[in-house]
Amino acid sequence: MPSLTLHAHPLSSYCWKVLIALYEAGTPFAAPLLDLADPRARAEFYALWPMGKMPVLVDATAGRTVPETSIIVEYLDRYAPSGRRMIPGDAEAALEVRAWDRFCDLYLQASMQKFVGDRLRAPESRDPTGVAEARQVLRTAYGVLEAHMQGREWAAGAEFSLADCSAAPALYYSDRVEPLRGRLPALTAYLQRLEARPSFARVLDEARPWAHLFPRADAG
Repeated sequence: MPSLTLHAHPLSSYCWKVLIALYEAGTPFAAPLLDLADPRARAEFYALWPMGKMPVLVDATAGRTVPETSIIVEYLDRYAPSGRRMIPGDAEAALEVRAWDRFCDLYLQASMQKFVGDRLRAPESRDPTGVAEARQVLRTAYGVLEAHMQGREWAAGAEFSLADCSAAPALYYSDRVEPLRGRLPALTAYLQRLEARPSFARVLDEARPWAHLFPRADAG
């Protein structure tokens, strides 16, 4: 029985980020389905992490509960080491990886989730101004990444890293609310490389039974 348990849902973009890192490293872990619509499961999860944000990693051997995706991946690199690190040991290289990880979370993920959250609201409670602002942030971030990915295979350095674990779900879902494919050639090619990566392809395959639940927002 693995000592690591990831409390996650297979449709969650932030859960995907950690799952990609786990699959890249081949780290054994358990992943019970976290259904926050179930009152009992929800209460148990909030008792584990009162902020209620998934995923959360529990290391039974160390007796530690680890929230927040970037911290979980760094924890795995440090305490569940394998031959496949997501953050390089070199300090300068690690700084670049962390910078692009934060870029993807703050400007892609957060903006995309504004679309999704708004779509889940009742029509009278929607926030068209907030969605328009999020769309502009996404478009600006796309432009930054389009320029950055010129001549690059991966987001930070020559190797697949935490930055790519973050970019994969962020770009995949952002493309569904503010399409980028065909408009931005370097970014389109990068997203296609990410989707072909075995770790991310596995995540996408596991999420397929829930994919119809994603509340796609119309682009404008």
